[in-house]
Amino acid sequence: METSTIAAIATPGGRGGIGIIRLSGPRAVLIATELFFLAESKTRSIAGRAQKPDDTTFSGFQSHRLHYGHIIDPANQRVVDEVLLCVMRAPRSYTKEDVVEINAHGGPVALNAILELTLRQGARLADPGEFTKRAFLNGRIDLTQAEAVIDIISAKSDKFLQMAAAMVNGELRTHVERIRDFLIEFLTLMEAAIDFPEDVDDIIDPKNHAKEIEEHAVKPLRDLVRHFVDGNVLRDGLKVAVVGRPNVGKSSLLNQLVRKERAIVTAVPGTTRDVINETLNIKGYPIVLSDTAGLHKTDDPIETIGIEKTNENVSYADLILFVVEANCSLTSEDYAIFDQLQPKPFIIVINKIDLVNGSHSVELPASWEKKDSVRISALYNRGIDQLKEQIIETAFGNNPIDSKVAIVPNLRQKLLLENTLTAAETICRELENNTHVELIAIHLQEAIDAMGQILGNNAGVDVLDQIFSRFCIGK
Repeated sequence: METSTIAAIATPGGRGGIGIIRLSGPRAVLIATELFFLAESKTRSIAGRAQKPDDTTFSGFQSHRLHYGHIIDPANQRVVDEVLLCVMRAPRSYTKEDVVEINAHGGPVALNAILELTLRQGARLADPGEFTKRAFLNGRIDLTQAEAVIDIISAKSDKFLQMAAAMVNGELRTHVERIRDFLIEFLTLMEAAIDFPEDVDDIIDPKNHAKEIEEHAVKPLRDLVRHFVDGNVLRDGLKVAVVGRPNVGKSSLLNQLVRKERAIVTAVPGTTRDVINETLNIKGYPIVLSDTAGLHKTDDPIETIGIEKTNENVSYADLILFVVEANCSLTSEDYAIFDQLQPKPFIIVINKIDLVNGSHSVELPASWEKKDSVRISALYNRGIDQLKEQIIETAFGNNPIDSKVAIVPNLRQKLLLENTLTAAETICRELENNTHVELIAIHLQEAIDAMGQILGNNAGVDVLDQIFSRFCIGK
């Protein structure tokens, strides 16, 4: 049980309509009573006759209700800010401790002044993620739910937000506990076989038990590991690089897709010399769009660096938008780029259709026709919606990521799931090969321990510190 009381500003920095100072711990309510005065007592407090609540526990105030009043500096009886204060008594709070939230005006000076007063009254500044860490240590949430809080805060799309919300509500925990409970039950069976070796043939049915391990452990574990790949797209965004030779309209296309003048557009070839990244949302999917330097031969050292960065972006992009011009024939540089992009998935974007009649538009070679293509005018916003549709279709095809069913483990969880999967597959082979039950029991215990680490049952201090250090202060 923590004996310290922590405090922090829980809202983002900068100016805003509202800012929140959060306290948690055994002295949270007491500190609030030292600083908070009900609105009707404000005048008397300024006159030096402040009237606080009847006792120092706010017993007259209902938990989970907002109370209107003012924060007063005890040193000089001056009003610091007009606030709404909420007391959330243990265990019905985020941390399962007494929690107080002071809703003040969102200026940094006012918020820091109130925070400073709480520290003077005995609170200490919270570490990053310490409120959520206390929620975990006090048993309100498991480690998968704590990690999902980070995902909600950093979600870049509606789909990933839905998945993260499901994780906060225990969706991954449910899957992990189901597999872990099955393995524990199976371990009990193995231990019975160890204790009564004369009955081992009656206790263990290798063929059927191997099938049960496959059905209740191996298959669901494989599904969870596979979801890591899908989840990464939703967590970090689908990386899409806009590629082509100079002056084909790559920057105009980026500006049109993100709906703002993000990249400089001129008639001078080679204007873009560095990679420009922007994020947009298409049908709930986060897209990280990169406008790159035109690919061509050049003696300009600065432009050469830009081209090297383009090639680097192409190498790790999930999808390429290969831009060519509708109003002129394909060049040797276009053909070279096409060959370079193989075997990456890419869409041929035929730009500048506003400059040609349909029958006089550039013709694509037969080998290019196998690729998805879209005709657009980046200048006049023609075909942009069709291009967005094509991006999702090319990237995900007939297998869209279903936010209602997909569970998205993070890297830590995925590695532990893989460890469990390896152990489960080993157990299947050992059952089929009639391996000694003692060895099977060892691998079962390894799998159970790995699943426990996912939930945080036996996570070390270093692991917890690493996880919660990723949070902001105040969460």
